[in-house]
Amino acid sequence: MAGLIKREDIDEVRARTDIREVVEQYVTLKPAGIGSYKGLCPFHDERSPSFHVRPQMGTYHCFGCDESGDVIAFLMEMDHTPFTETVERLAARIGYELHYEQGGAPNREEVGRRQRLLDAHKVAAEFFQRNLYTRQAAAAQKFLGERGFDHAAARTYGIGYAPQGWSHLLHHLRNLGFTDQELKLTGMFSEGNRGLYDRFRGRLIWPIRAVAGEVIGFGARKLYEDDQGPKYLNTPETQLYKKSQVLYGIDLAKRPIAKTKQVVVVEGYTDVMACHLAGIPTAVATCGTAFGPEHIKIVRRFLSDDSAGGEVVFTFDGDAAGQKAALRAFQEDQRFVAQTYVAVEPHGMDPCDLRLARGDVAVRDLVETRTPLFEFALRATIKEHDVNSLEGRLRAMRACAPIVAQIRDPSLRPAYARELSGWLGIETDEVMRAVSAAAKSAQRGGSGPAGSGAGSAPGPRSAGSGHDGARSRQQGHEPGRAAAGGTQGPAGAHSDTSEESQGPRPVELPDPREPVSRMEREALEMVLQVPDLVPLSYWGHFDSAGMTYRVHQVMHDAVVGARADLGEQVQGGRVWLEAVRNHLPEPLHGYLAQLSVTPLPAATEQQMRNYAVGVITSLVEMHINREKSDKLAHLNRLNAQRAPDLYQQLNRELLDLELQRRSLMGV
Repeated sequence: MAGLIKREDIDEVRARTDIREVVEQYVTLKPAGIGSYKGLCPFHDERSPSFHVRPQMGTYHCFGCDESGDVIAFLMEMDHTPFTETVERLAARIGYELHYEQGGAPNREEVGRRQRLLDAHKVAAEFFQRNLYTRQAAAAQKFLGERGFDHAAARTYGIGYAPQGWSHLLHHLRNLGFTDQELKLTGMFSEGNRGLYDRFRGRLIWPIRAVAGEVIGFGARKLYEDDQGPKYLNTPETQLYKKSQVLYGIDLAKRPIAKTKQVVVVEGYTDVMACHLAGIPTAVATCGTAFGPEHIKIVRRFLSDDSAGGEVVFTFDGDAAGQKAALRAFQEDQRFVAQTYVAVEPHGMDPCDLRLARGDVAVRDLVETRTPLFEFALRATIKEHDVNSLEGRLRAMRACAPIVAQIRDPSLRPAYARELSGWLGIETDEVMRAVSAAAKSAQRGGSGPAGSGAGSAPGPRSAGSGHDGARSRQQGHEPGRAAAGGTQGPAGAHSDTSEESQGPRPVELPDPREPVSRMEREALEMVLQVPDLVPLSYWGHFDSAGMTYRVHQVMHDAVVGARADLGEQVQGGRVWLEAVRNHLPEPLHGYLAQLSVTPLPAATEQQMRNYAVGVITSLVEMHINREKSDKLAHLNRLNAQRAPDLYQQLNRELLDLELQRRSLMGV
């Protein structure tokens, strides 16, 4: 059994060790008065710093969780090492020789298990690095060269090569006195029927380091086609290596992060290298897992993520997987005080590819032109919907409302609501109502989509069910405005629409209370019932006015087709409706019946003519205004610098639409 370290040696190690230097390997410290420093406590999660260090006293104390002690206690807590091993590590750090009672210093077998594992990793890292410069490592050297990394970069990041074969590293560590039991615990070896063999073979190797710089694991990249393993192979979970608590590059990035108050989260080892070499030394990467709560704790300590804030910039590939990763990151945003951003290269290049293609400046520009994570999440959500239709824009609004409601700073919510209004071409007040509904739903713990409850904008209803028609009447809708198919119409109209019916699938009808739906419906009612009272010149306006709702557009196209069949001078009645019906899919025959019997708000023929002109004029004006809104929303979503020609074209089209509107209104 090893002897006890002499008390005077323990006191000497404690006195000679600068506690501030040790703590700063884990926590960013800032001056907090004469002889005192403070930072975010590493022992509990907090938003404002309450962890204080007094170097002259050699002590620390957290006023938040009451943890306190000296430099030995700090390292024991942070690294989960026993007292004797911790003192030995500190003594080795300052070059102090320890003395032991009861039999002298411990031999190699009695050194703490953790230190033995660290020693094995250090030796393995040196072994891999030496092999990178052998003739057998030509493929590894080529890989690095093709990605713009020279020998200096390889040395800086300790990159190495695991030679092909089953036992090169195994024999090397055995020859240095490491036992098989120790080697099993490192994660660097696998075990088969014949015993241990090298886990990493014929691969490019990156050492993964802890915050303090010790090698605790490895990442290995496949180089040869006959390698049946995964593209990247990492150390499995060990006493040293917990992937949810490890960030590649943190040992090099920790001080730049503390200095600049910015951390850039990338996706791979080569991306970290590319960023650092391009002048972004704050880049780190996760190791084979998503960025999660434990990673956030590490980052926040170095950011000193308190009321002063900072920046966390996520870079993701521009593909669907990258967008999904960014939205996952958004879910963790509330854990930061720092502002969160996303930097996505438009052509889908990661930082390594971008540096290779366009140089260091392009990588710096990528981070410089970062987008707030809120905005990215909103834009990514909008892309999932068809914003060319009103229904799609409403769905996009409801999907985006919970995102706006989650924005931590309440003063930013109205600003993002206005942005969302511009992108979707929906009134700001309507967006704000949806955001408020989403916020209330979140407070209640509701699981339904935002905007589905009271206060949300009315959306399209399912049509084709008699039950839907009953609900419509119960909700105060006009008679005759029930869902399509729920009312018996002229011969040929589909009337059997019960849930047990095997008839055509129900279609969605716009809610008649919605203003745009109401305007389009009134125009259709008029042209179906009194087509002969529509001035010939106004038919052209009707034909060119597209409908916002898909169902109404189908009805519109059927009217245009019927006029083509019968000629321009058409008379209302059965023949006219039959001609329109011939151009409609059967599920809409019931809706045609409803529109053809709804009372029109005019008593005399002249009033009806005036009504026809007014309705079509309003429809065309609404159509022009909608096109203007769509193009303006497109303009707002567009980056003028990246697409100058399209930007100018949209501006010209907006001007033409305004001129058409003024001509129609006689302005």
